[in-house]
Amino acid sequence: MKDETFYLVREDILPEAMKKTLEVKKLIERGKAESIAEAVQRVDMSRSAFYKYRDAVFPFHTMVKEKLITLFFHLEDRSGTLSQLLSVVANAGCNVLTIHQTIPIQGRANVTLSLSTNGMTEDINRVMANLKRLEFVEKVEILGQGA
Repeated sequence: MKDETFYLVREDILPEAMKKTLEVKKLIERGKAESIAEAVQRVDMSRSAFYKYRDAVFPFHTMVKEKLITLFFHLEDRSGTLSQLLSVVANAGCNVLTIHQTIPIQGRANVTLSLSTNGMTEDINRVMANLKRLEFVEKVEILGQGA
């Protein structure tokens, strides 16, 4: 692999295509566009220009801050459920930062996990699929992600 050199550059001197690439990435990351095609159309950019720059231009904060994700679960109240959730998360290489669990009511409880994904070894979609497969998980969703 070729050594990469990074530079810190002020936004006002970036070419328009790089600025638009960052806009497209932000739209997709925040769920404001469902696809790259939709996002590039919204910022008036060609897909080829986006693909040219997408792996080369990043917001400064993504290069220096920890990656975080918050997951919300609605679970059946069974013995060992939290342990099994944490096992799936740990096997994916995530580090648990916080756990919040409600008191079970009518056999159901809510759990919110905040995770560091710096060491994540699996794609988030695969992790979500593994969590949804757990018999006691009624609902799992991403509440937020970012730095």
